[in-house]
Amino acid sequence: MTTQLLSKIKEIIELTENEESQISKYWKHKTIHKNEFLLRNGDVCKYDSYILEGSFKAFRLNPETGKEEIIFLAIEDWWASDLESFSNQTASYFNIEALENSKVLQISKISFDLMLDEIPKMEKFFRIILQNYLSTIQKRLLSYNSTNSEQRYLDFVKKYSKLNERMPQYLIASFLGITPEFLSALKKKVIKS
Repeated sequence: MTTQLLSKIKEIIELTENEESQISKYWKHKTIHKNEFLLRNGDVCKYDSYILEGSFKAFRLNPETGKEEIIFLAIEDWWASDLESFSNQTASYFNIEALENSKVLQISKISFDLMLDEIPKMEKFFRIILQNYLSTIQKRLLSYNSTNSEQRYLDFVKKYSKLNERMPQYLIASFLGITPEFLSALKKKVIKS
C-alpha cells in the first residue's frame, strides 16, 4: 500500500501503526494500460479502485444513439468504481476505461468486508467518502436541472480545474451534457469576456 492512500485515510481518521499495517495487507497494486477497461458493462465490479496515477472515464453507451455518455471522470487521488455493483456484487450498468497508463490500488469485496471487520473505524472513513460522493452527485443533478450550459461549464472549470486541463474537450462536453461544438463556442465566449 502506498503512503498516498494512507495519507488520505489519516486526513479523516487516526490510525495506529498496527492498523496501518493491517489495512495495507488488503490492497493490491495494479497497472492499467491506456484504453484498458477497469470494468465493463454487464460485469460485476470485483474491486474498489483508488487511483495512484493516471485517469479514467466511466461511461455508458446510449442505446438509441450509440454515443458515450460520461458518468464520471477520475484522476489521481480519486476512486474509480461502480459502488452499486461492488456493494451488491451485481452486474454493472457502465464501463470504466483508462484514458492513459494508470496505476491503482484495489481491494476485493471479500477483503473490503474483512478489513471493516478487523478495523471498524474504517467504516467511518468510507462513510465520509460516500457522503462526499453523494453530495457531489446531488450538486451535479441540481446544477444540471437548474443552470444553463454556460454556468455548468464555469462551475466545472472552477471546481475541477485539473480535470479541465487534462481531459479531452469531447469528454468534458459529454460530462456536461452538451456537444463538443457547443463547448468550443462556450470556451471562446468565456475567453472573450
